[in-house]
Amino acid sequence: MTAEAEDRFIDLRNEPADPGRQRDRTLRLRRLSKLEKMGLATEHAPGVWELSERMEPTLRELGERGDIIRNMHKALKADGLDRDPTTFQLHDAAPEVPIVGRVVDKYLTDELGENLTVVVDGIDGRTHHLPGIDPARIEDARIGSVVEVGPAETASRPSDRTIATIAEGGVYRPSRHLEQAKFEGRVPGGDYDGYVDAHVRRLEALRRAGIAERIDADQWRIPEDFESRAAAYDAGRNRQANIRILSATRLEQQIGADGATWLDRRLISPEMSDLAPTGFGQQVRDAIDRRREHHIERGDATPGPNGGAIYRRNLLATLRAREIERIGGEMAATKNLPFRAASDGEKVSGKFTGTVQLSSGKFAVVEQSHEFTLVPWRPVIDRHLGKEVSGIAQGGSVSWQLGRQKGLGL
Repeated sequence: MTAEAEDRFIDLRNEPADPGRQRDRTLRLRRLSKLEKMGLATEHAPGVWELSERMEPTLRELGERGDIIRNMHKALKADGLDRDPTTFQLHDAAPEVPIVGRVVDKYLTDELGENLTVVVDGIDGRTHHLPGIDPARIEDARIGSVVEVGPAETASRPSDRTIATIAEGGVYRPSRHLEQAKFEGRVPGGDYDGYVDAHVRRLEALRRAGIAERIDADQWRIPEDFESRAAAYDAGRNRQANIRILSATRLEQQIGADGATWLDRRLISPEMSDLAPTGFGQQVRDAIDRRREHHIERGDATPGPNGGAIYRRNLLATLRAREIERIGGEMAATKNLPFRAASDGEKVSGKFTGTVQLSSGKFAVVEQSHEFTLVPWRPVIDRHLGKEVSGIAQGGSVSWQLGRQKGLGL
């Protein structure tokens, strides 16, 4: 229709004598009437219409939106789900309020593989379409995994806080920072020069952004609002949503799992107001009830008032240790290497040989010549795969001491 419009005007005042062309004119008038209701066409006189300059991009956007909704329906159906289309929420950017739910679809948005689109069936009763996700952040998430998708990280870096603390009178001096670092002695490996150099490199990046000013080799001018401006600079460069995997295990599998699951963390929290009484929110409510009964049957809880339960002390730690012992024993049989669980406060050392995904989370496999152990994984350890690592097990986590860490705390 737009191809035939001269300067966006269409003249349909003359009714053709040919019946076929009459039907075509009638169809065009109906289409123009629909476009008028959409605010994309205007009838200036009987049979004389003007098309809006926004018509093509608007219709293209509506077509893309229709394709997205059809794909969302298809993904939900493949997972055995049926959701009201009015609950579909299509996001153009990272959500301002974190969204929690299960992944029902994920696919590459561009040919370069730099962006991923994720469809999340939320506990808020809505189904969310979230583009622009960093693939590396959701690598371990499968269809059915429970995730939290939130706004891009805007918190200040530890290095920025350190620079602001060291600065006196709005001036940061690397030489003073080096003296203080050596005095405190908190840099693993003793690489104090590398530690301070990393902060200087950060300042150089912020200088190019107009936030810091280099006076000379040992003086940098720092503004009063340095931390907030540095955080805003990072947020401007990183507009991708922040995504966190809450559980790689599907909801149904968590109900009878022997590990510490996401359901257990929800179970021991009295807060239920974020769970909608429909959709995935209702499914989570039902799963929590079934998980509670599972704990009562296993002796990890006793019935409480009003349908609740009283759980054993340190429930999450107990479940985590139970699953680690079971999985460790199974792995020992295939590795022909004894398994030993790491105790709290113990130093863990050996070769980092891989990872294993449990109901309790992702764990690193650390092997010695005579035994191996499983300890909670953190992203910082990935670049040390196949190398010797060491750390202190503490409170269900590990404080890794990975040698000469230039840029520590950045």
